[in-house]
Amino acid sequence: MNEFIVIKGARQNNLKNIDVKIPRNKLVVITGISGSGKSSLAMDTLYAEGQRRFLESLSSYARQFLGEMDKPDVDSIEGLSPAIAIEQKALSKNPRSTVGTVTEIYDHYRLLFANIGIPHCPNCGKEIKPQTPQQIIDLLLNSIEENQKFIIKAPIIRDRKGEYKELLIDLKKQGYVRVEIDGIQYTLDEDISIEKNVKHNINVIVDRLVMRKDIKTRLADSIETSLDLSEGLVIIEIVGKEDLIYSEHLA
Repeated sequence: MNEFIVIKGARQNNLKNIDVKIPRNKLVVITGISGSGKSSLAMDTLYAEGQRRFLESLSSYARQFLGEMDKPDVDSIEGLSPAIAIEQKALSKNPRSTVGTVTEIYDHYRLLFANIGIPHCPNCGKEIKPQTPQQIIDLLLNSIEENQKFIIKAPIIRDRKGEYKELLIDLKKQGYVRVEIDGIQYTLDEDISIEKNVKHNINVIVDRLVMRKDIKTRLADSIETSLDLSEGLVIIEIVGKEDLIYSEHLA
């Protein structure tokens, strides 16, 4: 690929048969006094020819809807790629406007990142990806030290307001004994009062375990129970360490 865009004999508008070499893949600024030919070179020559060549590469069926473009008054241009131009116009005064919305590329970027982007954790930098129940079980068996105590929790309410009286009654009927509400553990036999107009986090205590070689079956049952209860999430609390969060969707 050429290192330069080479323009020879540009005479568009007020350009005087000039020859120019512009480096590719660089930020290039064209400056000059008013009427010196900046727009004639950038917009009416480079952009116009780049767009014209791109349209010529389309099928005849597509071109019939786009019309023809005149060739700029120039002898030759080498090393030119398809071009994009951003029109100069009065910017929106909306305080919510961004570079993406003003240039109308925001929606395209959303599609790009949603379809081919690979999410990463902003804290540790690791790739975020869904995990199967078996992968979660294997990770825990390999990462938690033997004789280490840990708790398996199912996060069923996350940052939502409400009293959740019926939910707690239903959990007790299902056979669960403990819940964690906003970081504090309660037994479901207690008279639990939850403030209605404050956001809460509620985790069901699914199991309490000590890591040993013979707990694989029980661990698998508890992990699958937690994933079913919380629609794909499980929290592992290890004494003295940060909670581990795993997901069947993204984790």
